Amino acid sequence: MSLRDIRHWVFDMDGTLTVAVHDFAAIRVALDIPPEDDILTHLAGLPAEVAAAKHAWLLEHERELAVASRAAEGAVELVRSLAARGHTLGILTRNARELAHITLEAIGIADCFATADVLGRDNALPKPDPDGLLKLASGWGVSPSQMVMVGDYRFDLDCGRAAGAHTVLVNLPENPWPDLADWHAPTCSDLLDLATR
Repeated sequence: MSLRDIRHWVFDMDGTLTVAVHDFAAIRVALDIPPEDDILTHLAGLPAEVAAAKHAWLLEHERELAVASRAAEGAVELVRSLAARGHTLGILTRNARELAHITLEAIGIADCFATADVLGRDNALPKPDPDGLLKLASGWGVSPSQMVMVGDYRFDLDCGRAAGAHTVLVNLPENPWPDLADWHAPTCSDLLDLATR
């Protein structure tokens, strides 16, 4: 199967459709999370009151980043081209859904995604868990094998693989996970070429 044949696309957001700006090391320091721990997994293991306070800080920090989001190279053209072809588009992010909407507005492509098709950490178990992809597949009435998960990190690829979807690694010059990515595109512009040729 070629990318041209896939009509159901799910995108990670930060670092995939946007220029990556999250300083995860600094976030870990601010929230007193060990350097080797995944932020969301760590917060999930804390007592409820402590976790709530840290989640609130994280939400406000990420809100500032969302408002100032800039589109990754070729991302707007890629999404608009797929939307113009009638493809179904979704977002699956480890960010909060409300901030995903702010980000999509900031980079000018919010109109390409149905509100219900934007899933954040408050709507599905965070990637690499396949929960969000499976929810989108169910909502769209398609098999995960008819979908592609596009992202810039291993969690995106692991999520796609676990769900049974195709996977694309984007916005990295080299592919450190060749066994997990069905396709690799150094930029979203390159991905648009792959998706249309």
